Amino acid sequence: MWAAGIVGWLLLLLLPVAQVAGARPCIPKDFGHGSLVCVCNATYCDTLDPLVLPAPGSYVKYESSKAGKRLERSEGKFQSSLRTPGLLLTLNISTLYQHVKGFGGSLSDAAAMNILKLSQPAQDNLLRSYFSESGIEYNLIRVPMACSDFSVRPYSYDDVPNDYELKHFRLVDEDVKMKIPLLRRALAMSKRPLLLFGSPWTAPAWMKSNGDVRGKGTLKGKAGDKYHKTWANYFIKFLDEYAKHNVTFWAVTAQNEPLAGLFTPPQAPTIAFTAAQQRDFIAQDLGPALARSPHRTRLLMLDDQRIHLPHWAKVVLGNATAARYVAGLAVHWYLDAIVPPGCSLEATHDLFPDHFLLYTEACTGFFMFRFAVSLGCWERGDHYSYSILTVMNHFVSGWTDWNLVLDLEGGPNWVKNFVDSPVIVDGSKDVFYKQPMFYHLGHFSKFIPEGSRRVGLRSRRRCLLCQLEHVAVLRPDGALVLVVLNRFGRDVPFGIQDPAMGFIETVAPAHSIQTYLWRQQ
Repeated sequence: MWAAGIVGWLLLLLLPVAQVAGARPCIPKDFGHGSLVCVCNATYCDTLDPLVLPAPGSYVKYESSKAGKRLERSEGKFQSSLRTPGLLLTLNISTLYQHVKGFGGSLSDAAAMNILKLSQPAQDNLLRSYFSESGIEYNLIRVPMACSDFSVRPYSYDDVPNDYELKHFRLVDEDVKMKIPLLRRALAMSKRPLLLFGSPWTAPAWMKSNGDVRGKGTLKGKAGDKYHKTWANYFIKFLDEYAKHNVTFWAVTAQNEPLAGLFTPPQAPTIAFTAAQQRDFIAQDLGPALARSPHRTRLLMLDDQRIHLPHWAKVVLGNATAARYVAGLAVHWYLDAIVPPGCSLEATHDLFPDHFLLYTEACTGFFMFRFAVSLGCWERGDHYSYSILTVMNHFVSGWTDWNLVLDLEGGPNWVKNFVDSPVIVDGSKDVFYKQPMFYHLGHFSKFIPEGSRRVGLRSRRRCLLCQLEHVAVLRPDGALVLVVLNRFGRDVPFGIQDPAMGFIETVAPAHSIQTYLWRQQ
């Protein structure tokens, strides 16, 4: 790995970016947090080759590790037999589960500002890293509707009191000069359709009970009244104004963290809703407004912690009118340790199988952690992969990170709620650092496109220490993908069986994540 880094630096010094062909290695940097970051700037960034399926009978493996590998590619062939392994993973493609929506992150104001701190060539390298065939090919982008805590100021799109007709609704510079141009660049770079979804943090101050976009007020009045009708139309205005810039939204969530933002400071922007209030707002106001609009934008409920499931689903989707307007449930990861996925996610799926589950926010480095940003921390990437594997095995259809990009402090953030991010920008040096979290996410986003389906995967374990996390999916092109995570400090030999192809005999190194890809004959 270190030799590859030296080669990368030589390329950086000797070759213009246009002259470097093929996948480029990581330029590693160790900040003393257990593993490394990959350094990128205006003239050099590590890349991947476009994904090509291997010939029948062969497989490709991509591996990242705490020791320093970053999506390192290798090839192998299936075998007709296998020595008795300590762990055997057997795929069953006749058993099909949920469809996959995809993987991605959020273009907050803070993320946009940090990207734009870089020179134009460095910006392009960063956007390509996330969205192009030479990167990890995100297909989900969450966009806050007006301010979030990851803004530099509190604001809404209509701060003129009592403007019930929203005549003064306007996008702001954060949209027009930052987020929209970046979204258009990402759309142009991506070979895959990008699914954008918007989430509101707060209504204008004059619509809220506390009279301020800051803090945990409620929407004035009750469902069906002028405040709720105006707030529903605010969503439509947002979609209208973005559409004027040729940016369309696949979905919106009804409210970011409606249970008053359990993990945000008291001055952070939010609107509090109970499950019954969200049900009535969707049934009487937001659902009909979206249905009447020219937009084909879908609606997601909850957008909060899974501890509220299946209760919220029962309250909202138990109402036939509200259920008709809701496509899926949005979930955040922050309190996942409190309630098992079977009691929350799978229980909700069992009750409402026609409504998909989508993770819409996750980050590390918040409050209880010593460092907001921990450059090179492998364990934070581990937490991401473990979450994705766990929730996918409990009927979740996709996973969205929080800020795409932050600075060295973990911001900017006007309420000082600093956190970590898969990409960290140092604008003073015109560089950005790709963290282990970035590569962990890439083990899913690069290889599991929208429309894939989770398939049956049986684990037969013969030794106590042969413990791995895993998920298998069938891609729309017929190829199979298996992601395997080893969270522990020991190598784990194991076997993979595809009854139609044979066996793979392999090893998951200590503290590693692997993605296997093959096609059947």
